[in-house]
Amino acid sequence: MTQTPMSLLCFIAVCALATFMTRVLPFIALSRQADHPLILHLGRYLPPAVMLILVIYAMRDWRPFLNGAVNLTATGGPILLAGLIVAGLQLWRHNALLSIVAGTGAYMSMIQMMD
Repeated sequence: MTQTPMSLLCFIAVCALATFMTRVLPFIALSRQADHPLILHLGRYLPPAVMLILVIYAMRDWRPFLNGAVNLTATGGPILLAGLIVAGLQLWRHNALLSIVAGTGAYMSMIQMMD
Protein backbone atom coordinates (compact mmCIF):
# COMPACT_ATOMS: atom_id res chain seq x y z
CA MET A 1 0.00 0.00 0.00
CA THR A 2 1.44 3.31 -1.07
CA GLN A 3 1.19 6.12 1.43
CA THR A 4 1.05 9.63 0.16
CA PRO A 5 1.99 12.64 2.30
CA MET A 6 -1.68 13.66 2.39
CA SER A 7 -2.78 10.27 3.70
CA LEU A 8 -0.07 10.43 6.37
CA LEU A 9 -1.21 13.91 7.40
CA CYS A 10 -4.81 12.68 7.62
CA PHE A 11 -3.68 9.72 9.70
CA ILE A 12 -1.72 11.97 12.06
CA ALA A 13 -4.65 14.40 12.32
CA VAL A 14 -7.10 11.60 13.18
CA CYS A 15 -4.70 10.16 15.77
CA ALA A 16 -4.12 13.61 17.29
CA LEU A 17 -7.86 14.29 17.45
CA ALA A 18 -8.58 10.89 19.01
CA THR A 19 -5.81 11.39 21.58
CA PHE A 20 -7.03 14.89 22.40
CA MET A 21 -10.62 13.73 22.78
CA THR A 22 -9.67 10.89 25.11
CA ARG A 23 -7.83 13.41 27.28
CA VAL A 24 -10.58 16.05 27.26
CA LEU A 25 -13.71 13.91 27.61
CA PRO A 26 -13.17 12.95 31.27
CA PHE A 27 -12.75 16.60 32.21
CA ILE A 28 -15.93 17.53 30.35
CA ALA A 29 -17.91 14.58 31.71
CA LEU A 30 -16.83 15.17 35.31
CA SER A 31 -16.87 18.97 35.30
CA ARG A 32 -20.06 19.09 37.38
CA GLN A 33 -18.67 16.58 39.87
CA ALA A 34 -15.49 18.51 40.70
CA ASP A 35 -16.31 18.59 44.42
CA HIS A 36 -16.97 14.85 44.71
CA PRO A 37 -14.59 13.23 47.26
CA LEU A 38 -13.49 10.55 44.80
CA ILE A 39 -12.54 13.15 42.18
CA LEU A 40 -10.66 15.18 44.79
CA HIS A 41 -8.85 12.02 45.98
CA LEU A 42 -7.88 11.05 42.42
CA GLY A 43 -6.75 14.58 41.65
CA ARG A 44 -4.52 14.58 44.68
CA TYR A 45 -2.92 11.13 44.50
CA LEU A 46 -3.07 10.05 40.88
CA PRO A 47 -0.42 12.42 39.42
CA PRO A 48 2.32 11.37 41.89
CA ALA A 49 1.38 7.71 41.36
CA VAL A 50 1.66 8.09 37.59
CA MET A 51 5.02 9.85 37.94
CA LEU A 52 6.29 7.03 40.17
CA ILE A 53 5.20 4.44 37.62
CA LEU A 54 7.01 6.36 34.87
CA VAL A 55 10.21 6.57 36.95
CA ILE A 56 10.10 2.85 37.70
CA TYR A 57 9.49 2.08 34.04
CA ALA A 58 12.33 4.35 32.90
CA MET A 59 14.77 2.76 35.34
CA ARG A 60 13.62 -0.83 34.89
CA ASP A 61 16.83 -2.04 33.24
CA TRP A 62 19.26 -0.04 35.37
CA ARG A 63 21.14 -2.00 38.00
CA PRO A 64 22.40 0.57 40.54
CA PHE A 65 24.95 -1.76 42.08
CA LEU A 66 26.42 -3.76 39.25
CA ASN A 67 29.17 -6.21 40.28
CA GLY A 68 29.34 -4.76 43.78
CA ALA A 69 30.04 -1.16 42.70
CA VAL A 70 27.89 1.82 41.73
CA ASN A 71 26.85 1.42 38.11
CA LEU A 72 28.39 4.39 36.28
CA THR A 73 28.44 2.83 32.82
CA ALA A 74 27.43 4.70 29.65
CA THR A 75 23.79 4.67 30.71
CA GLY A 76 24.13 4.26 34.48
CA GLY A 77 25.90 7.57 35.15
CA PRO A 78 23.42 9.70 33.17
CA ILE A 79 20.47 7.96 34.82
CA LEU A 80 21.90 8.62 38.26
CA LEU A 81 22.82 12.27 37.52
CA ALA A 82 19.51 13.03 35.79
CA GLY A 83 17.63 11.47 38.69
CA LEU A 84 19.55 13.61 41.16
CA ILE A 85 18.89 16.74 39.07
CA VAL A 86 15.15 15.96 38.96
CA ALA A 87 14.99 15.24 42.70
CA GLY A 88 16.95 18.38 43.55
CA LEU A 89 14.88 20.63 41.32
CA GLN A 90 11.63 19.14 42.60
CA LEU A 91 12.67 19.68 46.21
CA TRP A 92 13.88 23.20 45.47
CA ARG A 93 11.22 24.58 43.11
CA HIS A 94 8.24 22.19 43.51
CA ASN A 95 7.58 22.54 39.78
CA ALA A 96 6.95 19.21 38.02
CA LEU A 97 7.26 20.66 34.52
CA LEU A 98 10.63 22.24 35.29
CA SER A 99 11.89 19.01 36.87
CA ILE A 100 10.76 16.85 33.96
CA VAL A 101 12.15 19.15 31.28
CA ALA A 102 15.48 19.68 33.07
CA GLY A 103 15.89 15.98 33.87
CA THR A 104 15.06 14.87 30.35
CA GLY A 105 17.34 17.53 28.85
CA ALA A 106 20.22 16.63 31.16
CA TYR A 107 19.83 12.91 30.48
CA MET A 108 19.63 13.33 26.70
CA SER A 109 22.60 15.73 26.69
CA MET A 110 24.74 13.31 28.66
CA ILE A 111 23.75 10.37 26.43
CA GLN A 112 24.62 12.38 23.31
CA MET A 113 27.97 13.49 24.73
CA MET A 114 28.94 9.90 25.57
CA ASP A 115 28.28 8.62 22.03
